[in-house]
Amino acid sequence: MATALGYEFLRDTFRLSAFPPARPARVRPVTRVVTDAQGLAVPRAVAPTTNDPLDHLLFALKHEGTNLPILAEALPRLDPKTLWAALRRSPTGAYIRIACYLWEQFSGRTLEDLPSIGGPTAALFDPHRYVTAPGARNARWRVRFNGLGSLGYCATVERTPTVQAAMASDLLGRAQTFAASLNPVLRERALAWAYLHETESSFAIEREAPSADKARTFTRLLHQARDSHSLSETYLAALQSSVLTNPLDRAAAYRTSQNWLRGPLRGAAGITYIPPPPALLAELMPEWCAWTEEAPLVIDPVVAASIASFGFVFLHPFLDGNGRLSRFLFHQTLCRSGRMTDGWLLPVSVAMKKHEGDYLAVLQAYSRPLTERWAVRWIDEGQYEMTFQGSFALYRYWDATDCVAFGYRMAEQALEGELRAEVDYLNRYDRIIQAVGARFDVRGSDLATLVVACLDQGGRISKNRRRQFAAHVSEEVFTAIEACAQEALMGTAGE
Repeated sequence: MATALGYEFLRDTFRLSAFPPARPARVRPVTRVVTDAQGLAVPRAVAPTTNDPLDHLLFALKHEGTNLPILAEALPRLDPKTLWAALRRSPTGAYIRIACYLWEQFSGRTLEDLPSIGGPTAALFDPHRYVTAPGARNARWRVRFNGLGSLGYCATVERTPTVQAAMASDLLGRAQTFAASLNPVLRERALAWAYLHETESSFAIEREAPSADKARTFTRLLHQARDSHSLSETYLAALQSSVLTNPLDRAAAYRTSQNWLRGPLRGAAGITYIPPPPALLAELMPEWCAWTEEAPLVIDPVVAASIASFGFVFLHPFLDGNGRLSRFLFHQTLCRSGRMTDGWLLPVSVAMKKHEGDYLAVLQAYSRPLTERWAVRWIDEGQYEMTFQGSFALYRYWDATDCVAFGYRMAEQALEGELRAEVDYLNRYDRIIQAVGARFDVRGSDLATLVVACLDQGGRISKNRRRQFAAHVSEEVFTAIEACAQEALMGTAGE
């Protein structure tokens, strides 16, 4: 019979609010520790032999990795005498030193009368298992905090095969090489398309069709992504105000009231996510700002951009405009790395809009179980009584692995799908305009309209278009446009 071990044992024993581990450890009939579709299979000889929570915690650190939400809840419940005794038995042991270091951090207490601590510096996060930062060394415990953030706010990203392959793909290098391959005129046209459609798609994700003023405002904001402003409450509030046209929705500071997101259902059942309360938000935002400024300089920029963007959405520091700002921050973080120069832009929102269901699933993987930790009672329309019944560690520490994989996939699609497709389209358009214009005298506006319509219809001009332009465009011209378009769409024109 399978038996709960490690982190799952701690959750059950202490009735923790932390999410279940993605791959729970179980005693199974295996000869070595292996990961399979059911989780972590552990031989009985390797499993803890007692129900002592410390034994299971040390087993988890060794075999399951570093799960800060569970550790933050479980460690303060351990008797410090148990930790002290284990440390006396093994003062150089890496996992007991990590446990003691985190116990002091999470409990706010200090272990006294320590033995002489030795052994090489232990990394809190195994760099072979996680994406890590350089980190800072704690001399007392000879432990290096190398997480993506701090013990005040930290994301984790596992080096899954998907994440590893994405980071090895040199996406930003390919983006810069592609940009450099374009002549200046074509590059500017492609960028104009990217900025326009990034704006439209960012609004469309939120089911909003922007007015001309809103679109211009957000496009101007995207152009500011290359400006390396220091992140602060004042700066972020100014950004939020710049993307909203209703002065009543503009913020001068982070929210001081509880907000929530809601879906189509009425009452408490319609609430889909509850961000951190204002007092906790005030603690977390400076941590998020400090990490987001540093991250693209010390880790993979797309990993940093994904954490910055999704982290901002989950914190939801303003009452409105958070979604648009989060997508802007993806671009700004890439620019902050120095790897996206000269205004080059990956239209990730265009890709996100085309994969909106996947985007929602990634958001809900975190937001749904977290919202379940709230007790919500409907009072009146728009009024609720909300009580959080979990640990605030769930807001401080979160698994960003799926967010990073999604962010990379959208950036890849933005480059290899959207931008390359638009450049191919512009090249075809130019070849058709040049070929037809060299043979026939046609009004420029008419020719442009017909070529666009023909390309959009797969190389054919509709009967309606023919009737619309019949008075000043000959049948010969229609035929020539179609012939050139079909040749261009087959990839043979000019090659």
